[in-house]
Amino acid sequence: MSNRFIGARQTTIAREIELTGTGVHSGAPVSLILHPAEADTGFKFVVTKRGRLITEIAAHVDNVKNLTLCTVIGNDQGVTVSTVEHLLAALRGLSIDNCYIEVDSKELPIMDGSSASFVDAIDEAGIRELFAPRRFIKVLKPIRVEDGDCWGEIAPHTGFHLDVEINFETPLIGRQRIVHEMSPGIFRHELSRARTFGFMSDVERLWKAGLALGANLSNTVAIGEDRVINREGLRHSNEFVRHKMLDAVGDLALAGLPLLGAFRSVRGGHRLNANVLKALFADSTAWAVVQAPRVREHVPFSVGVSALAAGE
Repeated sequence: MSNRFIGARQTTIAREIELTGTGVHSGAPVSLILHPAEADTGFKFVVTKRGRLITEIAAHVDNVKNLTLCTVIGNDQGVTVSTVEHLLAALRGLSIDNCYIEVDSKELPIMDGSSASFVDAIDEAGIRELFAPRRFIKVLKPIRVEDGDCWGEIAPHTGFHLDVEINFETPLIGRQRIVHEMSPGIFRHELSRARTFGFMSDVERLWKAGLALGANLSNTVAIGEDRVINREGLRHSNEFVRHKMLDAVGDLALAGLPLLGAFRSVRGGHRLNANVLKALFADSTAWAVVQAPRVREHVPFSVGVSALAAGE
């Protein structure tokens, strides 16, 4: 077996993937096709209508248009795609670098409220390694964003480290915190099945606002006054914070490249995740684009890691 530097080359999906589902906010049917993409494409949303191309939107924090309940990206012509975070989390979580995401709606399908359906589909299709070396956003100094009692920070690190804490007044959630050094295995087994959640007390308000029209017990963990409403209960005792970390993986994918940094958030969400990225990019001395060492056979893994950490 080759002992070259693991993850040195960019990747894409091995073949086209077709998925269908429902938009959690619109309640409308959605068709989604993931296409393999060449090196340095990144993640690009291809919006279509009746089979006709409308526009392409790069998955980048510069294109974020709204962060209420979900992450929405768009362009200057007013075309938007919402609820992108669960798919982006699956792609970044499985160390995929390049993918065209064709969608015929203003919203991605919610599936079961987690990334599991996307992960399963990608695992079935396979991942193809490309010749081009992988590039990263390397964090050079700590960046912190505060919003009342919520705060987020990203700091230098040789890998992708996440530390997420939530705190809700309801004893059904309370204070939960998890910490992971991210890898495809960790994402697949520890985060991908954690579902989005909501409070029954908010349902009527959301419906009146034209939101959550497709939410139901098959795609959302519903929290009542004193119990979880879903008959099957929780998939993990701390499913709520696991989902918040899943969301963070997806939101931080909007950096455009995989991150070399340690991310910490307390009482955060989509808005805080995006604001940390915006603050990072606003300071040109806080980050740099680095490239993985060129692939060479019989190079010790430790040498490759040291070179990457040094920015060579």
